[in-house]
Amino acid sequence: MRISAKADYAIRALAGLAADPGRPLVCEAIAAEQHIPFRFLKAVLRDLRRAGLVRSQRGCEGGYWLGRPAESITLAEAVAAVDGELLSVHGEGPDDDARRAPAVAAVWREIQARTEEILTGTTVADLLREPEGALR
Repeated sequence: MRISAKADYAIRALAGLAADPGRPLVCEAIAAEQHIPFRFLKAVLRDLRRAGLVRSQRGCEGGYWLGRPAESITLAEAVAAVDGELLSVHGEGPDDDARRAPAVAAVWREIQARTEEILTGTTVADLLREPEGALR
């Protein structure tokens, strides 16, 4: 299973914004702190803004903020904002290919269910509290 760079960057950007909620952060600062290519981050932030996960303001006092409290933003929302469906097999959902053996489809459904459980059960705020690898 692969997590797209876009999803990884979205989650890292949200964590960066959550870590410094008192002021807006400019794209350049987020990119530098989170080691994300600036041009790529601009596209990610645009998708997150469209999904309501971040808000932005232009101007000398502008930048990006979380669109909602970090406790209410799940990683599933971040992934969906930039990638759409959480799991696809050859661009299809686990049950979309009639040629797929039922046992194989069942495995893909289980992987999807567990992935969704982790991503919907983990918030951006959790990323700031939990030591690396401790989510369960």
